[in-house]
Amino acid sequence: MVRVPPASLEQAARAAADVLSGGDLVVMPTDTVYGLAASLTDAAAIERIYEAKQRPRGLALPVLVGSIADALTLFASAPSDETAALLERFWPGALTVVVRRSDRVPGAVTAGMPTVGLRLPDNEIARAVIAAAGGALAVTSANLSGEEPACDAVELSDALLAHVGLVIDAGRCPGGVASTVIDVASSPPRLLREGAISADELRVIVPNLEA
Repeated sequence: MVRVPPASLEQAARAAADVLSGGDLVVMPTDTVYGLAASLTDAAAIERIYEAKQRPRGLALPVLVGSIADALTLFASAPSDETAALLERFWPGALTVVVRRSDRVPGAVTAGMPTVGLRLPDNEIARAVIAAAGGALAVTSANLSGEEPACDAVELSDALLAHVGLVIDAGRCPGGVASTVIDVASSPPRLLREGAISADELRVIVPNLEA
């Protein structure tokens, strides 16, 4: 386990990147809840997420990115003006956008679907880890499927931790509320989950948002 502090941001990110590059899983804080992360390009590591969480294989995994520029490399095509405005307004933050994926996103992450959910977390530790690991990671909440997400490292399940190579403990996550999910790959865009960001806030930019 790495605690921040006393470990520095750079030390934590470097340690996590080393573990991820070796194919193991990392638990790290985000702006919402603790996340369980795997290398985006390691199919065996992605499979370990499903095993650790006891997650059905038909459910896709979200992808966290280190910057908007990193996210755009995972889009199948350039974002619409509306989508670009959403990213500028709500990223970094608790908004997940579902977009058509580029070939850089493996089918193992998306459960074979042509879309992927992307988010830029408003947490400097998470972004540092993601950047050190190449700009994008497969990340889902660090809990067993069906259980409450962990907002603090002390809440992590022993059954989950048995599959984890490293935990970055930074205390309690400030959010505790899941991200809002909007599907901008559909026309009109659809609200899939209302979380920390309300539908009314989104409609300022996407007036034809379908609930």
